[in-house]
Amino acid sequence: MTDFPIHGFVKPGFESIRDVFEANFDDIEVGASFCVVLDDEVVVDLWGGYRDREMTEPWEKDTLVNVYSTTKGIAATVVATIVEEGKLDYDAPVVNYWPEFFAARSGLTVGQFLSHQSGVCGLRQKVTVEDLYDWSKMTRLMASEDPHWEPGTAAGYHAVLWGFLAGELAIRTTGKNLGALLRERIAGPLGADFHIGLPDQEHYRVATMIGPNHARIQPDPASLLGVKMPEFYPFALQNPSIRPFKDVSSPAWRRAEIAAANGQANARGIAKIYGMLARGGVSGGERYLGADAIKAMTREEWGMEDDVVLGRPMRRGRGINLNTEAQYGPNEGAFGHNGAGGSIGFADPERKLGLGYAMNQMQPGIEADTRGTRLVGATLAAIGAV
Repeated sequence: MTDFPIHGFVKPGFESIRDVFEANFDDIEVGASFCVVLDDEVVVDLWGGYRDREMTEPWEKDTLVNVYSTTKGIAATVVATIVEEGKLDYDAPVVNYWPEFFAARSGLTVGQFLSHQSGVCGLRQKVTVEDLYDWSKMTRLMASEDPHWEPGTAAGYHAVLWGFLAGELAIRTTGKNLGALLRERIAGPLGADFHIGLPDQEHYRVATMIGPNHARIQPDPASLLGVKMPEFYPFALQNPSIRPFKDVSSPAWRRAEIAAANGQANARGIAKIYGMLARGGVSGGERYLGADAIKAMTREEWGMEDDVVLGRPMRRGRGINLNTEAQYGPNEGAFGHNGAGGSIGFADPERKLGLGYAMNQMQPGIEADTRGTRLVGATLAAIGAV
């Protein structure tokens, strides 16, 4: 039986969270980190397991891992800094900044654009993973694409393309990409280990992603029967098909700028950023983003109606997910973003709570009871929120 070493600390009163973290390794966990920041204090900081599928390389304190769409919430925070400085307006038409974008010519606003309403959830032309590394090609294809639905009338998850939408707005308004802005404005000054476009000299500490098909415990096949794929799902999530090991664990993927899906981070980095947002943009006495800017970022652009790509209800702000069906606890004002396979980051301003979870073994199946939800539940119970 494999031994999964666990490291880190929990503040007295939070021991139950460590118990859940350890128990997750009895399930399918291989390597992971989990962090909770409460009113600017790190009260839980845990990591353990292994960085590789063979379970030979220990998960270290500073291990990074690809966190897929958990990247979107951090990128949306960077966009909010551009709005705050007056270079971008959520209520302005997208064509004011990107006139070539065909789907936005009917008056689609930046807020709608960032909340997955452009209709360009995926391309009809087949593209490869290598194409995702070619910024000019991707933005040119997206700008000329006919929308899959009338822009502004529905929201459909732009799983990979969202990063190019937000990123192009950043470039056109500041001259810099989201990765550079993240380093300069938030992650660097805050000391948050979160990267969009990872320098080669940091690749040595990145964990290998492990696909759901390699999980030690697989879902009951019967649980997947009758699951219908929505019409636009293949465009958004299967063009291109992105393989966890061969693609996401490659140097080319790690160094690329794919702000919807390739953030390299650990739980501590995620929790620090959300902990700052939970306190109105202030951490360690320094201001990173104003409370009004956070309020604008989290204004609801799409309510409890089905997402036409995912086929389930999603409340959306401007690039950030708003608490839907209590996934981030009982506070409706909580916000964040999850990533494919299980990673999580969110803020609860009412409790001044920031939480991060990152792992390399992707969750198989569609079960509601996952490693992340257990850790969120244990955290909320420990602070008396449930």
